[in-house]
Amino acid sequence: MSAAQQPARRDLARMLAQVLAWDLVVIGGGATGLGVALDAAARGLSVALVEAEDFAKGTSSRATKLVHGGVRYLAQGNLKLVREALRERAILLRNAPHLVQPLPFLLPVYGARGRWFDQWFYGSGLMLYDLLAGRQRQGRTEFLGADAAVHLAPGLQVRGLAGAVRYWDGQFDDARLALALARTAIARGASVLNHCAAVGLMHEGGRIAGVEVEDRESGRRLVLRTRCVVNAAGVWVDAVRRMDRAPRGNLVAPSQGVHVVVDRDFLPGGHAILVPKTEDGRVLFAVPWLGKTILGTTDTPRNDLAIEPEPFREEIDFILAEASRYLVKAPTRADIRSVWVGLRPLVKPPNEDPGDTKALSREHAVLVERSGLVTVTGGKWTTYRSMAEDVLAHCMANGLLPGRPPGATAALPLVGAPAAGERPLSDAPGLHLYGTEAPMVQSLPGAQHELVPGLSEAMVRFAVRYEYARTVEDVLARRSRLLFLDARLAASIAQRVAGVLAQELGDGFDGAKSLREFGQLAERYTRLPPQAAQ
Repeated sequence: MSAAQQPARRDLARMLAQVLAWDLVVIGGGATGLGVALDAAARGLSVALVEAEDFAKGTSSRATKLVHGGVRYLAQGNLKLVREALRERAILLRNAPHLVQPLPFLLPVYGARGRWFDQWFYGSGLMLYDLLAGRQRQGRTEFLGADAAVHLAPGLQVRGLAGAVRYWDGQFDDARLALALARTAIARGASVLNHCAAVGLMHEGGRIAGVEVEDRESGRRLVLRTRCVVNAAGVWVDAVRRMDRAPRGNLVAPSQGVHVVVDRDFLPGGHAILVPKTEDGRVLFAVPWLGKTILGTTDTPRNDLAIEPEPFREEIDFILAEASRYLVKAPTRADIRSVWVGLRPLVKPPNEDPGDTKALSREHAVLVERSGLVTVTGGKWTTYRSMAEDVLAHCMANGLLPGRPPGATAALPLVGAPAAGERPLSDAPGLHLYGTEAPMVQSLPGAQHELVPGLSEAMVRFAVRYEYARTVEDVLARRSRLLFLDARLAASIAQRVAGVLAQELGDGFDGAKSLREFGQLAERYTRLPPQAAQ
């Protein structure tokens, strides 16, 4: 299905009301929920997905932008998860080359220990990483001297540098990959609706028989009758379970991950940096992304489930201090262009209240309640597809869905993927991704000039008509990634974006409200917690 054939949002909303009964209703429009919807639709099942906010509004737009097997999980000895993730990395590179591309990493080592122990220790582990990837590896692990490392990553701290290990993983645009999943599911016949909240569950004979939803655009409420409901609400899955009157106790132990964005000149070149062990036991990444450099991430337990969590002072100080140890140009608070926070839905151990989320598994869990509600939580972006297969296997094993063979998405290109032999381009007109550029959409009326580099008025119109953007935030945070790259710059063009949205959406668009909410959000992405008293 081409962009011009993609159904409008009003048509998807109408489909929700017209279908008498669905095979499956999915609650949650992040990576996991969209993966489940696509897999089910690709198997020929009737599927509706509702997302209370926008696609990938929560954790799924706030990743470190890496499609990876998990070097950290390798160190933990979790070879099963690493092998699964490496397999899924290869599938993503095939199915979405316009959004997922190989990325080389340098793991620097310092001092005499680095020369004689660390380089061989980490290098041996990364050779195992290559071995587990098999023919699907992206490049060969190499041992580099200090001069070669600095040549590849000119921003790397030279003082005490003994050498580095170079290995390969993948990079992607998380929010746009989520959008590609949504559009591909729609192309397969699913009704996938953002800004449509699940507000209740309907039961018959003690079993779930439907989901009550509210379309926040029209204000209309309706019940979607269905044979199966999948709860894929991320860190909010326990709130949905409470709608089902499920047993007390939470499945999720949220962990907060903070990322800060600085200019590209802090890390020139095309290589990312991995610091294998920081003071808090996590790895630290410095990743080139869309012309900027991402620094992160943290792993901090957090019990409140704010839609827009804010960083703690200690997290900002930690990232800047660690980055300063490994970069020639030490980043400061004044250099931060944007700071964003995601809550990871880590699976909580039974009868425990962990104070250290770093120790929790990144594997996913699927729970089928007595009512038939199927809840999935945990996992990671890279493995969304295999998680979806596992969810549907549980649904079928419990008689909630008719049996259909798996593998429908293993070789299914996502919307925007080039045909065989074509050069990969962005899935959105004019969007710059990793050095590629798609041609401007010529069929859209109105001004075609750029609002900022890489974002034109035509792209905003395209986002509304074919990508279901409804607010200024939808455009500047997830159709374009400008909010995540430079929050002040995003705020400076919000008024112009709102003007285009008003032309496209008409009287149903509350421009003043959308602008006010985005202004508050952009201020959050630039607001840093106060520094500690000196």
